[in-house]
Amino acid sequence: MRKLVLFLLLAPVWAAATVADSSANGFTLKITLNLKAAPADVYKKLLHPGDWWDSAHTFSGDAHNLSIEERPGGCWCEKLPNGGGVKHMEVITLMPGTRIVFAGGLGPLQNVAAAGSMIFAIAKDGEGTKLTFTYSVVGYQAAGMTTWATPVDGVLTDQLNRFKDYVEK
Repeated sequence: MRKLVLFLLLAPVWAAATVADSSANGFTLKITLNLKAAPADVYKKLLHPGDWWDSAHTFSGDAHNLSIEERPGGCWCEKLPNGGGVKHMEVITLMPGTRIVFAGGLGPLQNVAAAGSMIFAIAKDGEGTKLTFTYSVVGYQAAGMTTWATPVDGVLTDQLNRFKDYVEK
């Protein structure tokens, strides 16, 4: 048992997520990653969520159905059977190699009156890249939006840890 506790304490945590703030009206998540890759490579790989997103957190059950159109107004979309689809988010700012801003609500946030702004800021950091992720969500739900902060944080921390693994392999 002591070995397990020691392992858990010493095990690497790639993305240290933080619920920066949370209230009845919304929440903000912040995650910072230090990546062993060039900023240009991080940017290019970020645009291919089908290669790093967890299929368990898709509507179709297959992350390879996800795509991001690299243009302002571009869709972070998912193909569904029989010609269906989901627009997860929309690209609202695109600064190749340094910044992507999306607007929208991911997953179950689409089923409540929620809107969000998701920012991926990419910067050279020594030999690698610092990726700063911020997701601010506002909306209404009878129980309050604060109830969404921890579950959304958990899912997005997992996705960004997967992204780090993908980039560095």
